Amino acid sequence: MTKETLALTPALHDYVVANGSTPDEIVHDLIEETARVLPAEQGMQIAAEQAGFMTLLTRTVGARNAVEIGTFTGLSSIAIARGLAEGGRLTCFDVSDEYTKIARRYWDRAGLADRIELRIGPASQTLSTLPAEPHLDLVFIDADKTGYLDYWEQLVPRMRPGGLILVDNVLRHGHIVDPDPRDEGTVAMVEFNRHVLADARVESVLLPIADGLTIARRV
Repeated sequence: MTKETLALTPALHDYVVANGSTPDEIVHDLIEETARVLPAEQGMQIAAEQAGFMTLLTRTVGARNAVEIGTFTGLSSIAIARGLAEGGRLTCFDVSDEYTKIARRYWDRAGLADRIELRIGPASQTLSTLPAEPHLDLVFIDADKTGYLDYWEQLVPRMRPGGLILVDNVLRHGHIVDPDPRDEGTVAMVEFNRHVLADARVESVLLPIADGLTIARRV
């Protein structure tokens, strides 16, 4: 028994992935290509164990209408799309043609392209193209950190009761506890985490998965 989350050594992390969310060939190849082609940006990709967790959550809520803010090379979108109920759709918002060209190839390879729609442009603007009524079952936010609060306020009213919002990087590699005032992303995340905690429209937990994952349920 322990009252604190176990710190993961590299060996223990490998064990977790191998015994709980081992990447299949498609995910393995996507992770490898991202690291090879975009070595400086590969940290923007979600962790393998997080991908498996997100697929399971998507299936658990029976999601049919899902949204992703920040697609990068496509691992998180594959995770969500694989968990969608029959006939489900995932709408992805991203600003990069370069990164999402890789994602598109892997969506095709995974047989998921028919259930994913990509909208290129600043999400602060393109989110307005979504229907205003509560209809979303699951949302994943993993884009520019200074935009999180705006995305949250646009998406919460569009969530159906019981729908889930997943928010990535809420621990900012540990810097969240003592943020450098020059680090705009972390300062914005401090404000965002406080906002979520005080938001009566949701019930939420913050979990130390990868770089921190908030899971909020619309009440």
